[in-house]
Amino acid sequence: MDERLERYAELVVRVGANVQPGQEVFLQSAVEHRELARALVRQAYRAGASYVNVLYGDAHVRRAMIELGPDAALTYSPEWRKTFATSTSGNAMIATTGDPEPELLADLDGERVGRAMPLELVQIRMQQIREDSVNWCGVGAPSEGWATQVFGEPDVERLWEKIAFCMRLDEPDPVAAWRDHVARLKARAAALTDLRADALHYRGPGTGLTVGLLPDVRWLGGGGDTSTGIPYIANMPTEEVFTSPDAGRTEGTIRSSLPLSLAGQMVRGLELTFEQGRAVRVEAESGADLVRSHFATIDNADRLGEVALVTKESRVGQTGTLFYDTLFDENATCHIAYGAGFPFLADGDPPDGLNSAGTHVDFMVGGPELEVDAVLADGTAVPLIRDEEWQLA
Repeated sequence: MDERLERYAELVVRVGANVQPGQEVFLQSAVEHRELARALVRQAYRAGASYVNVLYGDAHVRRAMIELGPDAALTYSPEWRKTFATSTSGNAMIATTGDPEPELLADLDGERVGRAMPLELVQIRMQQIREDSVNWCGVGAPSEGWATQVFGEPDVERLWEKIAFCMRLDEPDPVAAWRDHVARLKARAAALTDLRADALHYRGPGTGLTVGLLPDVRWLGGGGDTSTGIPYIANMPTEEVFTSPDAGRTEGTIRSSLPLSLAGQMVRGLELTFEQGRAVRVEAESGADLVRSHFATIDNADRLGEVALVTKESRVGQTGTLFYDTLFDENATCHIAYGAGFPFLADGDPPDGLNSAGTHVDFMVGGPELEVDAVLADGTAVPLIRDEEWQLA
């Protein structure tokens, strides 16, 4: 276990965040993830980090704030947290995911949970994303609670085996395997950019959606570079190619295909209907109030900021496992996101149609029955996804 943990942490530090000699590293982790956090600290120093800052979070503390705190506490950003956040600019950041208690807040008021967001901290992070000023990486941290959510029992070893497969740790040279994988995703993204499609069209159970695209916004896959030229992979694992659409040109209805673990609650069966770019109807088997709260309280949260395509070549999808964690589940199948788009995808200044919002929430929409077409300016439909297989040469 120790050797695997160190190999995992080394891959994250040297390939994911790509920590540079002399950089500070900012690590954000749940208290339940401390074993991985300690390994990441060790590997960061081995990579030449000048200092590693560690911030632990505790979901039970957040629950107490939402349940018992004043309304003002829900959106409050302490000065020291803002200082911590701004200090990451120009440095490296690593965050761990894998909620040890994904439904800890299930019995709380969904509207209040949805409003519980430190707005100034979110604005700082969104600005860093716009500027691409941080080489960062998010990774999963196995725990008994997460394993119980996935398997119905606290089988951490079984969860480790799934994650090791997704992370290509089974390869003789995981770093080389990741380089090859990244190259394939980048080639796919380049082909989509060259296609210059005007829109995407989605067809599937409960889904009939057209999403307009922007002419000067490219597709990306396999990671990117900071504004100073440091390559990094923001999500590990990653299996997607994605872009930010024209937020004013979304029409129709789309239904999620997998549950979404969001802010301590579970959103199941989410169905959104759009008119002229905005979500005008929100339905869900559970969690609808949380999503409605986002749309009601965060400017432009009700518009799309990302569309992402994933095929069954995905190692995450090949596990056949629902991870109840967005980092993994969004890389198992196609997904879209409401909220902020990605300005760094634009050639030049971000166009007016690229969404700006104080949140970004991915949810999964793919599956064997989903069909995705690119629609060209002349109306020609070019198949992209059929039976979860890539169609574009």
